[in-house]
Parts: sequence; structure tokens; C-alpha cells
Amino acid sequence: MSSPKQDDLLVTPSDNEKTAIRIDETTSLDKDNFKSDAEELPSVESDEGREPTELEMKTLRHVSASIPFSCWLVAIVELAERFSYYGMSAPFQNYMQHTQTSTPKGMLGLKQQGATSIAYFFQFWCYVTPIFGGWLADTYLGKFKTICVFCGVYIVGIFLLFITSIPSITNPKIALGGFVTAIIIIGLATGGVKANVSPLIADQVPKTKPVIKVTKKGERVIVDPNSTIQRVFLLFYFCINFGSLSVIATANLELHVGFWAAYLLPFCFFFVGVAALILGRNKYVKTPVGDKTIAKTFRCAWIGMKNKFNLDAAKPSLHPEMNYPWSDHFVEEVKRATVATKIFVFYPIYWVCYGQMSSNSVSQAGTMERHGLPNSIMTSFNSIAIILFIPLIDKFIFPFIRRFTPLKPISRITIGFFFASAAMIYSGVLQHFIYKAGPCYDKPMACAPEYADVPNRVHVATQVPVYVLIALSEIFASVTGLEYAYSKSPASMKAFTTSLFLATNAFGAILGIAISSTAKDPQILWNFIGVGIAAFVGGILFFTLFGKYNKVEEEQQALDYEQDGEDNGIQPVTSYALSAKSVS
Repeated sequence: MSSPKQDDLLVTPSDNEKTAIRIDETTSLDKDNFKSDAEELPSVESDEGREPTELEMKTLRHVSASIPFSCWLVAIVELAERFSYYGMSAPFQNYMQHTQTSTPKGMLGLKQQGATSIAYFFQFWCYVTPIFGGWLADTYLGKFKTICVFCGVYIVGIFLLFITSIPSITNPKIALGGFVTAIIIIGLATGGVKANVSPLIADQVPKTKPVIKVTKKGERVIVDPNSTIQRVFLLFYFCINFGSLSVIATANLELHVGFWAAYLLPFCFFFVGVAALILGRNKYVKTPVGDKTIAKTFRCAWIGMKNKFNLDAAKPSLHPEMNYPWSDHFVEEVKRATVATKIFVFYPIYWVCYGQMSSNSVSQAGTMERHGLPNSIMTSFNSIAIILFIPLIDKFIFPFIRRFTPLKPISRITIGFFFASAAMIYSGVLQHFIYKAGPCYDKPMACAPEYADVPNRVHVATQVPVYVLIALSEIFASVTGLEYAYSKSPASMKAFTTSLFLATNAFGAILGIAISSTAKDPQILWNFIGVGIAAFVGGILFFTLFGKYNKVEEEQQALDYEQDGEDNGIQPVTSYALSAKSVS
């Protein structure tokens, strides 16, 4: 029998024991609740295919989905078009600058200033015509039909260029008329294709929300359409530069056979792209043409301008009496597109640097020791560098950087400006050493008749870093610009927004024409240095003004997953994944 003390303990526990009992009961209840919560939470196996939580979006690794077959077909179209474009344009500088009896050989004899001015005009024309192509696609024909129409125009232009370059049936005057007519036709055609082919390849990616996938190792990852889009644009740019390796073939054809052969090859290869269009005509995802989306966008923007640049004034929810033919969601998309067009303002400075590669850099190579290489072949090192760097950056560099800091679009573009600046500064320093070398010093191949075919004693291989630096700048600035244009525009006007981005290249060409008077010895040195300084200062100002948009990237992304009452079922996707681990 228990003692009284023991009975008291059993019947009337002390305060400490009461607390202990309560803690034990609470713990038991917590365990039961935890068990109940755990049963309600999905297991790892059941995670497959569900939408991630906000926390999971920030912590789990993001991977891309597989690239659809139709993307590869569009990529072949772009590869063929770029093969033809770069293949025929690589010999342009020599074709325009020199005569049939000079070294290197040419046709039109316009000298460096004249040739550089026309080269910049061609660049301007090729990048202003996409506005027409984008408008035509988004308003009437759609992307696919517009590409088909302008491919036909393209074929006519290249054929005219080829025919008027055959020596046996032409002379410099006829060749000049044929050349000018051909580049106008080709510029119109390439504008119609360029404005639509990059949005078309991105349209092939299914517009779905991120979902969780469980790998074979049991790791939960997020299949993110944003990562897929980023990879698709890298594929797109890879194909551009793989196609541009045609300059190796056309430069050698120019040197050893003639310009007519250098133009015939791009003409023939272009039909590979035509074949890809025909084969994929029933496989492509074709976005429906919007209901006057471009006109509505400009009207919405005009209302915002009239109200002190406040686009909220165009929202139907705030002004129902106005009966606006759009939703609040559409206004938010226009706001986001406005951000994209703002950042495009600085791109002309970048394109001046880029344009030097196919004009003054080619001329610079012509004054150096080439050891049998055509000077126009040097641009191929730009393409080779991009082909090598894109897989490296995609697989290793970007993921490594994102372990420490998210590399958002504005930051990537800024880095691109700095690489372009470095390329121009290097070109200026190289030009200085060319002038320091004999035999003609600051008048290469022009100091005396007997030295007309003798370059200054600097090896052309020292020019390779210029093309490598430009290649890196393209991966950061040009690719990200295409992503930004696509991802920040309303779903039914992506071609037009892309064309606005491409049009910045045209304005860069205007700047190039403005400074073309310095494209001669010895002023060309300060041309390179001045453009390099402008790109560096431009990069600093760009980040200073627009770095704030990095902070609202996630907020802008949220629009992609909001349902718009009047949308056509195709939602845009963004250029940057929410997680710092966004590229697999």
C-alpha cells in the first residue's frame, strides 16, 4: 500500500509535475498534429508535376524542358538565312573599296570611306526594315507567312547580286547599279525574316507554368519555361554564328575564284532554309494574329503620355466610362514593354562597336601581314568564338556566377557593353602598333607606289582578340536584348517589339555613317578609341539608369502567369528565372 505521500503524488500532483504532464500532453498533441500535417503534405513521389510554392521557386534548382522539334526546324531556317547573309556580306568591303587590279582585289573602287559609308547604310537598312516586317506579321499575315513571303524576296536580291558580279557580263558601273539595287532588296527581305524568326522559335516553347520534377536521383527540380526560353535563344544565337562560318568559304572563293562564286554559294544554300519552312509548315506553333494589338498599344501609350506618362490612366477599372477595348492586364503588359523600349535607347552605341567588325576591322586586316589569308576571313573568328563560348557559358559560367549573385538581364547587358568597349580599345592600340611598324608606318600600303602591295609588318593573328571580345559582348548584350524584347512584350506583338530592338542597330549605323569621315589613315586610330570610350561610358550610364529594373524582375514575371480575360491563350514567358540556380 502506498504511503500518504505517494498517494498525494498520484492524486494531487505538484505544480512542476502538472507542468510536466501538460508539456507531455502538448508534445503528444504536436506530434499528432505534425503527423497529420505530414500526411497532408505531398511526398517526394507525389511532387511530380505539381506547381512549386514560392519558397521552392527560390530554393530549388531550375532546369529547362527539352527543346521541341519545331524549334530545331526554325533554327535551320535561321542558320540558312544567316549563312547566306554573312557569306555574301563578308566580301562587301573589298568588293566596294578596291578595284579589279588592286590588292586585295575588288570591283567598285569606292575607297575605304565610300565603302564604309555604304556598309553602314546596308546595316541601317537591314535593321530598320524589321519594323515593317514585325508590323506586317502581328497585324495581318502572322510570323510564318511573313517569313515565307520575304524568303522569296531574299532569293531575288541574292540572284541579282550574283548576276551583276560576273566579270564577263558586267563592268564597274553596271556592278554598282546592281549592287545598290541588290542590297536594297536584300535589306528589305532580311528585315522581314529577322523580325519574325526569333519570336517564332520562342513561340514553339509550350507556355506553361513552372512545375516540379523528381530526377532519377530523387532530387526535386523545377522545370521552368524561363530557363527553356533562355536556352532556346542561346541555341538561336548558336545557329546564327554557325551559319556565319560561311565567311570562311566565301572569303576563299572571293580570293581564289571571284566575287561571283562568293555570291553564288549563299544563293544556293538559302534553299536549305526554304526546305525547312516547307517541311515544318504543319508542325510549327503559329500564334494567332492579334486584334489590332499594335494600334491598341500605341493608343494606350498615348493616353499615358497625355496623363504625365501615367499609364494607369488607361486602365478600364479606373475609367469605366471610357469603354477602353483592353483590360487592366493589357495595360500592365504595355508598362512592361515600355521598360524594354527604354533600355533599347543605349543600344545604338553598342552597335557602332559591332559594326566596326565588318567594316574598319576588315580594312585594318588588309594592311597587316596575312600570309595568304584573305582579310575578310578574319570575321569568322567572331563566329568561332561564339560557337565555343555559348555552351561553356550556358553550362558552367552562368551557373557558377549564380551561386553568388543572380545575373539579371540589366547586369548582363552592361557586361556586354564593357566587352565591346574592350574590343574597340584593343583595336585602337593595335592600330597604334601598325603605325609604328614599317615600311609605310601611318600610311599603310600608300607611302610609295612600290609598297602598294606591301603591308606593315604586324601579323594579322594579333587581330583575333578583337573578334573574341566582340563575341563575348554579343552573348551578354545581343542575346539578352532579344530575350528582353520577346519576354517583355504582349503575346500578340512580339515580332513588332523584336523589330524595335533590331531597329536600334539601324540607329547605330547612322552613328557609324556620321563618324565614317574618320575611317581613313591616320584618323582611324581615334575612331577606334573614341567608339571604345563611348561604349564604356554608355555601359556605366546604362546600369546607373536602368539597374533598378533588376529589382522588379520578379514582379514583372508575375504578369506571365496572370490570366487576361481577353488573351488568346498564348502567354509570354520571361527572360530570367526566379532562382539563382536558373540554368541547368
